[in-house]
Formats: sequence, structure tokens, C-alpha cells
Amino acid sequence: MNNTSPRVALVTGAGSGMGRSTAEVFLSEGWHVIAVDVTAPEFNGHSTRVTPLVADVRDRASLQAKLDDVLPELGGSIHAVANIAGVYPPSSLDTYTEELYRLVFDVNVLGVLNVMAAAARSMPEGSAMVNFASVDGYHVSPGQLVYGASKAAVIMITKATALELADRKIRVNAIAPGWVDTPGNRATGRMEAAAAAIPVGRVAQPEEIARWAWLLTGSDAAGFMTGETVTLSGGDVIR
Repeated sequence: MNNTSPRVALVTGAGSGMGRSTAEVFLSEGWHVIAVDVTAPEFNGHSTRVTPLVADVRDRASLQAKLDDVLPELGGSIHAVANIAGVYPPSSLDTYTEELYRLVFDVNVLGVLNVMAAAARSMPEGSAMVNFASVDGYHVSPGQLVYGASKAAVIMITKATALELADRKIRVNAIAPGWVDTPGNRATGRMEAAAAAIPVGRVAQPEEIARWAWLLTGSDAAGFMTGETVTLSGGDVIR
């Protein structure tokens, strides 16, 4: 990386919700963002510091090729990765299908691995990754059988890769959000009832979660932290 190149963050799921908010936080901190989504996200006022990357995280080879195309123009390095793309259709022992299982695990687990593997080749010493898990990864949520299992896998992947990449001085942590005011969660019609049961009396805003993603990867505050999963649930799930 040359002295005039910006620090670069790779954010998946950047089109909406926590992914978009995380991209906006990095932009506000002066970073360049590679905004990955299945459709091209737009960030008004930041066009010169955003590289939209239309990609499916389930396809490692395609993702790697697209990163290889854009990185030379950005200095060649990725300094932070926020793995946020995910799906969360409900399921139970009676309702899950093989198709649903494949979708959830391919996006939520294989997708996380693909992004980490594709990005790690271009990450210098001192860089960091954050994977988005969920409180459902270690706290049973009725009706989220397959999703919860996928997020438990993300938590373990975070631990394993933190050890694997420690020799390269690349840190890996995770965030486990509870209820967050995203379009997907609003569509469930259950946010108001959920908020009433949360000790702090509300759900989180995407920007609050995004700030933690920045803290764990873009700042020096978490420089001695790796392999951990931070729970952000307003007291709903306390570990």
C-alpha cells in the first residue's frame, strides 16, 4: 500500500440493515469501502470512496476474481473485513427442507468462510475481521432451528480462524446481536413485543451494532482481543 492509498474495509451485506450502517461508519471514519452485495448498493455523497462489488458470497472463485480486479486500484490491501451478509428464514424439525438448509448454511457459513479466505490473502499485519453471528448461536430461539445452528458455526469458525491467523497478526472476532431494527426484523411484525421483553426496553439500532464492528476492526481499542464473540442484546441474553 502506498502512502496516498486509503485504508480499505470489505463489508458484505452492504445493501441494507447492519451491513449498510457498517459501511457508512467506515466511510465516516475516512476509509474506502468495498461494498459487497447481491445487488449494487449506492452511497450518496461517498461515490469516490465506495467500490460496489456485486457478488454472491457462496461463490468463492467469483468473489476472489472480483476482488483481484478492484484491489490494485485501492493499494492492494484490505485492512478490515465485516462479514455481515446473511439469511434467516424460520424453520423447525417439521418445516425445514434440504433446500432451506442449503440456503442458510451456504450463505451464513460457507459465505463467511469464502469471504475470509478471499480477503485474508490481501490483509497485512495489524488488520482485523469481524463475523456477524447472533444470540441464536448459543441461545435457543423457537422457530430458528437451522439459522441458530448456522450462527453457532460462525462462532466456532471465529475461534478457529483467530488461532489460525494469529501468527500473521490478523485478529478475528464476532458480534452476536439480538433484536435490531432492520427491514427484515420489522417485516416479522414481532419487534414491538420483543422490545417489551428486553431489559433495556428497546431493540438496537443498526448504527449501534455498526459502531461495534468498527471498534473491533477499525480502531486500536480491541488490539489485544481475538477469538471472542461480543453479545449485543440489551440484556436479553447475558453470558
